[in-house]
Amino acid sequence: MLFPASEIPSRIFVGDVDLREAGSTHMVKGPGRASNRATIAPTKGIPMRYMLIMQVGAEAAAAFDPEAFDMAEAYAAMGAYNEELQKAGVFLSAEGLSDASEGFRVDFDAVPPAVTDGPFAEAREVFTGFWILEVASREEAEHWARKCPLGPGTALEVRRVNELSDFDQNDEWIAKEKEWRAANS
Repeated sequence: MLFPASEIPSRIFVGDVDLREAGSTHMVKGPGRASNRATIAPTKGIPMRYMLIMQVGAEAAAAFDPEAFDMAEAYAAMGAYNEELQKAGVFLSAEGLSDASEGFRVDFDAVPPAVTDGPFAEAREVFTGFWILEVASREEAEHWARKCPLGPGTALEVRRVNELSDFDQNDEWIAKEKEWRAANS
């Protein structure tokens, strides 16, 4: 369930999380593309990326009635949220995922790995989309997650995205990863 765009809470300050209009960690020059970012000094520590993973509970997914759901209202609410993320300079990307019936699961308990087509009856929740934000702190990631216009039957799992600096810098595969990323940027 989504909240109407008009009910999304306005910007607030949370503890020492700086949510200035220009952005807490960087300013976005283009339409949310990381390659268009112009970074500025973060307000607290080194900028961190967090992934907000949208989950819909199995009961809510089963009860979903597409005929009664107002997609225009959903687009408006999510659009307003994404626009606020963009204006704050924390938005890196966001994507919706297709229905689980279009997916498949690869289980590595078997040799060779077993592939099972979706949907997955045993799933307690369905992942339906995600955002990747670049923020100054865990607290700022929590702030933005709490503002997401979701409702009952949905949740966000928020996880920090590991940076290459989190790994052994002497490892040959980490060095190759750095090269690959440089070649693709």
